[in-house]
Amino acid sequence: MPKNITDHSNLCLHTMTTKPWSLREAIDGYEKAGVPGITVWRQHLEPYGPEEAGKMLRGSGLHVVSLCRGGFFPADTAEGRQANIDDNRKAVDEAVAIGAPLIVLVCGAVPGMPLVEGRKQILDGIAKVLPYAAAANVKLAIEPLHPMYADSRSAVNTLAQANDMVEALASPFLGVTVDVYHLWWDPDLANQIARAGNTIFSFHLCDWRTPTRDILNDRGLMGEGCINLREIRGWVEAQGFSGYDEVEIFSTEYWAGDQAAFVERIKAAYLKHC
Repeated sequence: MPKNITDHSNLCLHTMTTKPWSLREAIDGYEKAGVPGITVWRQHLEPYGPEEAGKMLRGSGLHVVSLCRGGFFPADTAEGRQANIDDNRKAVDEAVAIGAPLIVLVCGAVPGMPLVEGRKQILDGIAKVLPYAAAANVKLAIEPLHPMYADSRSAVNTLAQANDMVEALASPFLGVTVDVYHLWWDPDLANQIARAGNTIFSFHLCDWRTPTRDILNDRGLMGEGCINLREIRGWVEAQGFSGYDEVEIFSTEYWAGDQAAFVERIKAAYLKHC
């Protein structure tokens, strides 16, 4: 079991966690709360454009941890697949503009497409984007998603599948994201985290509510659910991971409330439960 967390020096928030806030509001709110890290979602860049957003972020005291999200590689047509690859190259450009060293990949799936074919297209898509990312000094992290999303959001559903892809492409610019929400259930998780080793590029926190009222937008605040958060953090840190602990909570309930108060609750839960 890892040491208890005693301060917020390693805490990062995703802009989607405080979705109602604009990027400007998130920057100001995180700084005021003493949260040092920010992961920016691409939709929060759109009102400003990546260049202006980059100026805002560089003028803040925040560390840009990553950009979310790239991926969504599979498509029914060659033209669709190429459009998806082009969009991922655009994401690389956006990462450079805002100073993000990493892009998290939600790899995508097409309803009705066999998962084997989806995974083949994902591997091919990453292979095509990887040289462009490497040339820009931007890393890519494959984030496996819970199997409940295998129909339309990601055909990569276990850390083993992500590790297979990382090993197949064998680039120092490709690794994995360990997100507790998507992986806590996996009986082989400890072994696969050990297998991933130094290719763990990011670590995401939240909790699994019981019952889950919505499969997309009802994630829990840490301590509200059943995930063995501290144990999983220990497995990740045992592999040498020393990056930020990124809180990523999709919650219609929490988005409806006061976001500054929510950030304070996140800070308290992080110390108590992670």
